[in-house]
Amino acid sequence: LTKDVPALCGTIMKRVLTCWCLSFLLRLKILFNKKENALVQMSDSTQAQLAMSHLNGQRLHGRPLRITLSKHTSVQLPREGHEDQGLTKDYSSSPLHRFKKPGSKNYSNIFPPSATLHLSNIPPSVVEDDLKLLFSSSGAVVKAFKFFQKDHKMALIQMGSVEEAIECLIQLHNHDLGENHHLRVSFSKSSI
Repeated sequence: LTKDVPALCGTIMKRVLTCWCLSFLLRLKILFNKKENALVQMSDSTQAQLAMSHLNGQRLHGRPLRITLSKHTSVQLPREGHEDQGLTKDYSSSPLHRFKKPGSKNYSNIFPPSATLHLSNIPPSVVEDDLKLLFSSSGAVVKAFKFFQKDHKMALIQMGSVEEAIECLIQLHNHDLGENHHLRVSFSKSSI
């Protein structure tokens, strides 16, 4: 159960949870009478605990996220023919899943929110200034940037705060960079 997310953030909450823990997120339901609360179904209890430990207390739009375990073990999809105003979403078959293969070595690259973001799937035509401008266009402060030495398809970008990094991840994960490249954004354990 995710609580105390600003009410204006229904869509944003879907994105933050989707972006951060998409490999494990199965379903999400914004509560009808308490739109600042949501039920989130993860693929298993380990991933639910991981999401809770990584996201609980993190700030989003100036307010801390509060995440607790729910008494409900699953999120029910609306019955066919019943409208839920788009409050329930099934992500189990989402093409945006970052870690499609169970047991992939990429599972070890899931880190808690930090001010430094890992960027990947960068096309050759995109340069440092393009990415700095993209990330600062949301009002965030770019403190540092570094392409990987071996491969300019990946980079690290350090934002002014963890909250700014979270908001940039929400806004820019899967951003279309052209040339059939969609930017992949995740939290990094490294700093610049």
